[in-house]
Amino acid sequence: MSQEKTTLEIIAPSIEEAVAKGIRQLGLSEDAVEVEVLDQGSKGFLGLGTRLARVRLKIKDLSGSNEGEAQPAPRKPATRQKPAARVVEAPVKKEPVPLVEAGELEPVLKIAEQVVGELLEKMRVRARLKAQIVPPADENDQNLILVEVQGDDLSILIGRRSETLNALQYISSLIVSKEAGQWVPLLIDVQGYRARRERQLRVLARRMAEQVNHTGRRMALEPMPANERRIIHLELREHPDVTTESIGEEPNRKVTIVPKKQVQ
Repeated sequence: MSQEKTTLEIIAPSIEEAVAKGIRQLGLSEDAVEVEVLDQGSKGFLGLGTRLARVRLKIKDLSGSNEGEAQPAPRKPATRQKPAARVVEAPVKKEPVPLVEAGELEPVLKIAEQVVGELLEKMRVRARLKAQIVPPADENDQNLILVEVQGDDLSILIGRRSETLNALQYISSLIVSKEAGQWVPLLIDVQGYRARRERQLRVLARRMAEQVNHTGRRMALEPMPANERRIIHLELREHPDVTTESIGEEPNRKVTIVPKKQVQ
């Protein structure tokens, strides 16, 4: 096979179909390729239509195997270029997040509503807002302020891969923290989108973990913001057969699911 064609991107209705289609086109076995999920696809949201899954298949380095293929002329060991080792980023040590007590957040609720409301007004978006304190989900979580945004056809606030919503949340968090004089953990949700997205990510995490366990190959998911990567990590942290790690740099940082037998 030509050395130029070492990767292949495939689009199909599902990740499994895309992988199968790519393997057929390459004429290789599953063990001979590495799969990277670029887009898991979507069944549509708020009537915006479906999105196909997209994966990239990378042919593993088989230069050391004997498969009967024609080999390039041998070169001296001293001048032969050694293939670059695959570098896996070690898990980043997170800075401890300041713990904010619920009582400290009570006076900030009004500020959060006002800040988000003014930003939406500048965007010419009419909506109803409600700010509340959400208690921690577990011992690794903490209290935060949730600003729920309700209204008619607010899909414009979500954007592709929730980019608009995350940007609105980031800007709002900076302003609210400055107004309050302290760091404020702020989450903005639009018509229950984040709850639905969390359910989708948990299902995706379990499905990809099963596939990784079945094939024995690590799989990289599509780039996600930090709050979505955290959902994947939490969903699989107690999984008996796989572990997770974040690799890459923002905004293209992604979660990779790895068989535990590869890290032992």
